[in-house]
Amino acid sequence: MRLDKYLAESGLGTRSEVKTFIKKGRITVDDVLVKSDKMQIDANLVAVKFDGVPVVHQTLFYYMLNKPAGLVSVTQDNVHQTVMSLLRPGDYRADLFPAGRLDKDTTGLLLLTNDGDLAHHLLSPHKHVAKEYHVRVDGHVTKRTIEAFAAGVALHGEKGNPFVGELTLETITKDDVMKSGYQSLVRLVIHRGVYHQVKRMFRAVGMEVKSLQRVRMGSLVLDAGLSEGDYRALSDAELRELQKTSGACLE
Repeated sequence: MRLDKYLAESGLGTRSEVKTFIKKGRITVDDVLVKSDKMQIDANLVAVKFDGVPVVHQTLFYYMLNKPAGLVSVTQDNVHQTVMSLLRPGDYRADLFPAGRLDKDTTGLLLLTNDGDLAHHLLSPHKHVAKEYHVRVDGHVTKRTIEAFAAGVALHGEKGNPFVGELTLETITKDDVMKSGYQSLVRLVIHRGVYHQVKRMFRAVGMEVKSLQRVRMGSLVLDAGLSEGDYRALSDAELRELQKTSGACLE
């Protein structure tokens, strides 16, 4: 591998920026000063340093984000602030993207990565990877509502099989009837995903979603220690389990 490619993939800068670092004598390979960006190295056998600090060569990145409301789940937007703006300068990379979307007003678990293969396995309707949500809705969720979700709910504008959801009633809270009446807090697990699906599923049974939080994707569970807007890298164990449950490491 060319040295400039190795450095750029390690997040040290663009190809042109790392070439400048090399020319200025800031890069060593096995403690020997390097002047040529065309130098070929074995990424697994050499020790590369920038200003004396070891360079970690990592090409794939995985961050668990607790998304706050008000941000859009895209890499760029001309109008709204995106979830990418939450990344610290040292963690930002131009090839990172959200693996799937959460609505602007939806909070919770969002995976930021540059691993397109894993993202495909997590999001493909054929993989049936479970997504779990905590949903607060206006209205009284009953046994009949739960049975309707289990049987499948037809969404307006969507053709094909009805959308099935594993719906569990968590609590029913009675607020001031003059204000909002009954609200139900439920747990919902779905395996397919389309635009505004959760909100549309409840709307199909006559209920409006008031708040929505995603808490799980496959085996990956939202870290309770992450405040909204915070993020952290996945652990090796979390990544291995996520690859296993999504099938990404089985093909």
